[in-house]
Amino acid sequence: MDQRTDPRTDRRQTGLHATLLAALGPAITGGEHPPGAILRTDALAERFGVSRTAVREAVRVLESLRLVESRRRLGVRVRPREEWDVLAPQVIRWRMAGADRPRQLRSLTTLRSAIEPVAAGLAARQATPAQCAEVTALAMDMVATSRGGRLDAYLAHDIAFHRAVLRASGNEMFARLGDVVAEVLTARTRHGVMFPDPDPAAVTLHVRVAEAVRTGDAAGAERLTREITEGALRELDVLAP
Repeated sequence: MDQRTDPRTDRRQTGLHATLLAALGPAITGGEHPPGAILRTDALAERFGVSRTAVREAVRVLESLRLVESRRRLGVRVRPREEWDVLAPQVIRWRMAGADRPRQLRSLTTLRSAIEPVAAGLAARQATPAQCAEVTALAMDMVATSRGGRLDAYLAHDIAFHRAVLRASGNEMFARLGDVVAEVLTARTRHGVMFPDPDPAAVTLHVRVAEAVRTGDAAGAERLTREITEGALRELDVLAP
């Protein structure tokens, strides 16, 4: 079979490009390649033992995330940090894996504090009965998995709860932030920025938010959600100062 059409070759190239991306992304966001640094395709291909095609594929992804830009006759230049797509889940994941994690967690949790309470208030005003039932069920799932070191199960329900509230707000912009919230909550768990069991007070607050959404208590939903996000910031003072 012609190698250009062999699916095994395509899978190999995809794997190489993914491996290269997994190395370059954290290296850029972690400062190993600082803004203004020039990355040359040939040098990257030689260093990582991959083809120039794999390098170009990885660079295309990095360009889509605004981490780099290609310059003819010069190479691939790392862009200034203020130009990065800092809300892209992949960029968040890479930054969370590096030394910048505490600042990232605080920055994104502050963003949550500004957005999620407003979204919860909107959800209380206009969530459908089905959405109210979903939010309530997920809060109960959080209660059920909040003890016994079941952090992975709790995380899944916690992410789903916050996504559901953002969707129930009826604002598509808020709903899109579900991926950002998911990355923040995942990073807290994966990198040990969580207590062995979730704070019981925080779990109870989620239940109360669900009840406020169900009963149409917009002011209560907003206030309680603000308590959740402010509590998350206080936890960072202890776990990721």
